[in-house]
Amino acid sequence: MNVILLEKIGKLGEIGDTAKVKSGYARNFLFPFGKAIPATEENLVQFEQRRSELMAAHDVNVAASQKRAEKVDGIKITVEVNASDDGKLFGSVGTKDIADALNAAAAGADVEKSEVHLPHGVIREVGEFEVALDFGYDVAGLITLSVITQQSAASVSDDGRIEELIEEEAAAAESSEEVSAKAATDEATDESAEEVSSAEATDQPAAPET
Repeated sequence: MNVILLEKIGKLGEIGDTAKVKSGYARNFLFPFGKAIPATEENLVQFEQRRSELMAAHDVNVAASQKRAEKVDGIKITVEVNASDDGKLFGSVGTKDIADALNAAAAGADVEKSEVHLPHGVIREVGEFEVALDFGYDVAGLITLSVITQQSAASVSDDGRIEELIEEEAAAAESSEEVSAKAATDEATDESAEEVSSAEATDQPAAPET
């Protein structure tokens, strides 16, 4: 199907150009994200009537995207995760995790998860990866992502539980047993003291009558 581009898109063309694309690509990407409109006669007329206005707005958007790209392009970010000894993650690192890490590292970048490209899906192992960013308006960026094992004294058991937590649970249980044992000892001591007092009272001679 034919569309009118509302921004510069790679090899498709410049803003205002008419391009022929697959209908699925247009309906699932170009139209929802405001990158193009159907090339109907009515839309062609309206675009020409508003060309100068749309071109001016396009230039503003391009400048904004370039400014955001400059904040993050080429930087390296690190994400710490729980992983096994062979580097497999207990979970994954996805586009939202990367966007959040970028925004924490570069104030004002305002990276959306939809702008982070992971063509092979989420990351499931430790390592270093190059991640492409698409800010729209034919503005791109490239960052380096380092996924490392979380720095902690805790290790992970075979069933995926944190052994440090397991040790804490065991320590808490042991402490509870000690408290119970102490309470039992104190109770026995109190009973023994009461028995001694009772015996002393019984053995004490009665006062002489006057």
